[in-house]
Formats: sequence, structure tokens, C-alpha cells
Amino acid sequence: MSVKEWKGSCCASGLKVGIVVSRFNETITERLLEGALQALRRCGVKEEDLTVVRVPGAFEVPLAAEKLARSGKKDALVCLSAVIRGETPHFDYICSHTTRGIGEVSLRCKIPVGYGILTADTVEQAANRAGLKYGNKGEEAALTAIEMANLMREMERERL
Repeated sequence: MSVKEWKGSCCASGLKVGIVVSRFNETITERLLEGALQALRRCGVKEEDLTVVRVPGAFEVPLAAEKLARSGKKDALVCLSAVIRGETPHFDYICSHTTRGIGEVSLRCKIPVGYGILTADTVEQAANRAGLKYGNKGEEAALTAIEMANLMREMERERL
């Protein structure tokens, strides 16, 4: 007897994807968005199947993501933002709220959400994770969303 194994693919042909990106720390978030869009196009998502929603900051990302998810018109979401530590505990509250909110959207609405929220101590750290040195976390979040969307489709087909 063999073990049944499930694994999503990164073929995104026919998938409809929503991206929520914050404007705060725009030099970083635009790089994240560019990485996500390049990955989605490379995987076969058509321009007409992409929606980008821009919000003021990380705090607003979960609400916009939930609105997209509840529309029923998206197969996957990608959430992008950059939160950089300052001199007050504000960073901790924003990171916690944003992360929890995105996770709740995914579970409540049963939709894959690629998590591309950078939490960094410095602008340099954020820039390095937005394509300068350590890859692009926007690209990684997009690929994760696609893989999970395909995995969920496959599991639904098998009625798991």
C-alpha cells in the first residue's frame, strides 16, 4: 500500500489572483509588488485575472484582503507590506494585527493567502528582502499563493 501525497503546482493558468499592497514604505512595497507580478505572469496568470488593491499601510491589509476574498472572484490572494521598527512599540502592534488578520482571512474565507509582509529592524534589511540581496519576498508570497490554490483545488476534486 502506498501513501497518498498531495502537492500543489506553480502553474497558474486560469487562476484569478488579488494582491493587496500597502503604500507605506513605498520604495520597498513597490519592489515586493514587482516581484509578485513577475512571478504570477511567469506562472501563467493573465493580466485580466490580476487585481491590485493599494491600501495606506499594513494595518489596512487584512480588511482589503477580506473584501477581495468574500467577493468569491479570486482563487488566491497575496498580501504585501513593509513594517520597519521605530523607536516605539507601534511596530509590534502593527505586525501582530496584520499577521493575525491575514491568517484569519485565509481560514475564515477558505482562500490561500501568500504572506509577503516584511518585518524588519532597518530599511536596509527590508530592501534586502525586497530583491536587493536575499531574493524577493513578494515573489515568494505569490508562488506560495499559487501552489496553495492548486493544492486546494486538487484536494477539493478528491473531496478531502
